[in-house]
Amino acid sequence: MSKNTKVTSKKIASQAASTLSDSKASKTAKTLAASALSQKSPNKQTGAQLESLASTVLKSSKYNENTKELAASVLSQSNKAR
Repeated sequence: MSKNTKVTSKKIASQAASTLSDSKASKTAKTLAASALSQKSPNKQTGAQLESLASTVLKSSKYNENTKELAASVLSQSNKAR
């Protein structure tokens, strides 16, 4: 498996933390937020299931900008070989 050298930015980490504490945030947004926060460390990378979820979010018009930013961050840290 290729090594991931990308990490979540401070801006996205802050956004993810806010999403996780928001009682009105969707399950999808919270899942992406948790993944983004876990990727603050360079030895973590997005799994196949989250890659698929993030891709779906980015293609859909039903998700808000915050959720799409989290999805983009998560997807940018995916395994390029997959």
